[in-house]
Amino acid sequence: MKTVFLDLDGTLTDPKIGITKSFIHALEKLDLPTPHMDELEWVIGPSLMDSFTRMQVPDVQAAVDLYRDRYTSVGLFENSLYSGIISVLEQLQGTGYRMCLATAKPHAYARKITAHFGLAPFLEHEFGPELDGTRNNKGDLLAYALELTGIDPAQSVMVGDRHHDFDAARAVGMKAIAVTWGYGSTEEWATADVVCEVPQDLPDVIREILPL
Repeated sequence: MKTVFLDLDGTLTDPKIGITKSFIHALEKLDLPTPHMDELEWVIGPSLMDSFTRMQVPDVQAAVDLYRDRYTSVGLFENSLYSGIISVLEQLQGTGYRMCLATAKPHAYARKITAHFGLAPFLEHEFGPELDGTRNNKGDLLAYALELTGIDPAQSVMVGDRHHDFDAARAVGMKAIAVTWGYGSTEEWATADVVCEVPQDLPDVIREILPL
């Protein structure tokens, strides 16, 4: 069976408010400079540890803990489905594709989001890092998913909005589709095998790159 691995943040849902406000909360609690939420769009996609490290936060683990204090109580559902996503998943399921989630968000949180927004019934497996950072690297996460399920990477495709998705797909021998409605850049999308500009086109793009 052909398998579609789907990113969550910036691909299926728009998590900007919850993620950026939780980052700001953590920085404020640590008495660090706090950018406007529009300046923090780049943190949507990478792991928390990587983002706080890039910000040169002195105590990265403290920042992660403070982020999660707000995110788990408030930010988790400050989120919305991109228009047309449920229809996309219905079409893919109806034509025989198997779908799995592959997200940099810890699976403990991701599963709550997919259940809340009605995505879970379409997903055969949901993969994300552990809360302790195990498999934060998306290439490691995809490799783990393939090993656990026995899925053939040559019969699979990764769909995401950031270079982490495309880098990970390439690392395991999988093709990648870049979606432009998330938080990537044209430079990032250029590293994918093909680009999809609107959700409504995604089923056709998948069929072209991974025909049944």
